[in-house]
Amino acid sequence: MNLSYFIAKRISFKRTGGFTGTIHRIAVASVAIGIAISLISFMILGGFQNEISNKVFAFTGHFQVMRFMSGNAFEESPTSKKSDFFRDYSGQDYIVHVQSFAHKPGLLKGDNEVEGVLMKGVGPEFDTLAFKNSIKKGRFIQFSDSSASNEVMLSTKIANKLLLDVGDRVTMYFVQEPPRFRRLEIVGLYETLLENFDDKIIIGDIQTIRNLNAWTDDQVGGFEVFVKDSKKLEEYIDPLYEVLDYDLKLVKVKDKYMEIFDWLHLLNNNVYIFLGLILFVAAFNMVSILFILIMERTQMIGILKALGARNSQIRRIFVWNGIRIIGRGMLIGNTLALGFGWLQDKFRLIPLDPENYYMSFVPIFWNWPVFIILNAMVLLVTSLVLFLPAMVISNIQPIKSIRFD
Repeated sequence: MNLSYFIAKRISFKRTGGFTGTIHRIAVASVAIGIAISLISFMILGGFQNEISNKVFAFTGHFQVMRFMSGNAFEESPTSKKSDFFRDYSGQDYIVHVQSFAHKPGLLKGDNEVEGVLMKGVGPEFDTLAFKNSIKKGRFIQFSDSSASNEVMLSTKIANKLLLDVGDRVTMYFVQEPPRFRRLEIVGLYETLLENFDDKIIIGDIQTIRNLNAWTDDQVGGFEVFVKDSKKLEEYIDPLYEVLDYDLKLVKVKDKYMEIFDWLHLLNNNVYIFLGLILFVAAFNMVSILFILIMERTQMIGILKALGARNSQIRRIFVWNGIRIIGRGMLIGNTLALGFGWLQDKFRLIPLDPENYYMSFVPIFWNWPVFIILNAMVLLVTSLVLFLPAMVISNIQPIKSIRFD
């Protein structure tokens, strides 16, 4: 049997009481708290990034393709479904889905209030499954093969401002010359909790915008492109440019809504800084605690040296002891973090203010590769620093240490 490991087991907190046992428990608690807080931080950060990104992408796609234009920023110049891009995109294996859209500004009039809005016209190919989680009441609009649908979806925010609900009829006056209007029926309410969408956008039939703009049946404002992996958007830019028509431009949604994704990136930086502080505190605690344990066991060190034990053997005793502390602390910390994550994910115990956080509860994201890397990093850093206090063992003299009290 490994002598160093055997002695380390004998002096562990299971077999000792008093001061040494208390020090062991403090050490385990410090490691457990550090790893638990770090894991929970990454769970919540990943949850925020995943939830908010999915809301944006479900509403707009990962990329938008449209014509170069100048003039009214609220409307797009028409492009055609007969374009090379739309006809050939299915041959690109990284593209999952493409859907058409168009925008038209106007005034939405309820019984007592008027609100400036932007109608987003969509077609039958709109990905309703991705958008399903944002529908809070009613249903999505239905399309007709023969004519434009008069059905619309409002955000809950706009509906509350205008005192409207599902089943109500409203009038929308469109900004054009001459002004025109349409009578619309509200069939559903959506909620993303993102101001960019909820404050101004209603969803309607793209055929309504075609009729208002005198477009042909194949003309649209642009295309929303969904790709396989939202984490590899930069890799898809060059291949997408290669299949675009000369008069079309590519807009990355992350750039269009930069303020949202910059906020998420800022949260990301904060968590990494926090992780660095946790690692520093955990390493400092392990060094301090191991120094205390060495001082507590000074007489034992002297006796072992007097019996012929080498410095390296005695150092390994305390290194093994430290690793046992770290292992137990990591086990408890992971149990606490994963338990909290499961409870929050299942029951949503901790609420949030949607006005400030874009969601009504603390989200949880299970990113197992990150959890494994984080545990490995904590184990590596704290294990390496164990050798620092163990070096003082070389300077301990047997005779003085045996007399040490």
